[in-house]
Amino acid sequence: MPKTLILLGFLLVSWVARAQTETVYLFCYFKDNGQDGLHFAYSKDGYRYTALKHDSSFLAPAVSNDSLMRDPCIIRGADGLFHMVWTVSWNDKGIGYASSTDLVHWSEQQYIPVMADEDSARNCWAPEITYDAKKKQYMIYWATTIAGMYPSDTAVERGYNHRIYYVTTKNFKKFSKTKLLYNQGFNVIDASIVPDGNRYIMFLKDETRYPPQKNIRVATSNKLTEGFSFPSMPITGNYWAEGPTAIKIGDQWLVYFDKYRDHKYGAVTSQDLVKWEDISDKIRMPAGIRHGSVLAITKQELDVLMK
Repeated sequence: MPKTLILLGFLLVSWVARAQTETVYLFCYFKDNGQDGLHFAYSKDGYRYTALKHDSSFLAPAVSNDSLMRDPCIIRGADGLFHMVWTVSWNDKGIGYASSTDLVHWSEQQYIPVMADEDSARNCWAPEITYDAKKKQYMIYWATTIAGMYPSDTAVERGYNHRIYYVTTKNFKKFSKTKLLYNQGFNVIDASIVPDGNRYIMFLKDETRYPPQKNIRVATSNKLTEGFSFPSMPITGNYWAEGPTAIKIGDQWLVYFDKYRDHKYGAVTSQDLVKWEDISDKIRMPAGIRHGSVLAITKQELDVLMK
């Protein structure tokens, strides 16, 4: 075989291997009220994100009476599939679920009635999924207000007073009974949990209205389904923030969040999860982006999305 062909073959193999391992960061999000479904943007450095498909939807919502797809959360499962959950309505007792092999073609959308047994449940907001490698199961968790469960001033934000609840599953077909995950005596939404060695890090929004908090904080636990600590001091600044989602790039944690009153995205970064730097001025996101989540994919997987 000519040396030129051998060299070309070697370069081709090297290119394919690099495409399969090169890391790209994918942000999944919604726009407006979530009526058109799932949007994607990608970044090679975690700072500048470009919308895919001209910022049009990759998947239209198809469950619940309201047919919304808000707050999408996607993780890569231990089974090799991408698993997604989302908020289907402002006032519903369930959430949406679908899976995919390539982020383009999705399974039939499934409605999971996670709060159906609670007559006074008012909502299920911002569900997320975290995999428990020790127990080889997934935990799905979200924020719910149960009317009358926790004291609330009905004049403040329509009486919502959320806590974080969860179910576990091994196959997204059978689910455990719903249990309380996080209650530290304040209104909390938008929990997002990531593994960190032998512990779990929960990023959450303190939803307290008076005195106003509306900031992102951190709690930790050695177990995924219990024991999360009282939260840290705010890691975000003098603005209202929600919808945290985190990823570790090298030795740096990046936490993105929606500066929803300012109609733009922000981010903070840290090496130790204690000292935080606001890098909002360095982040570039598509116009109109709302609450979403970030995950790492390969260049090869991005190429499929770009087609």
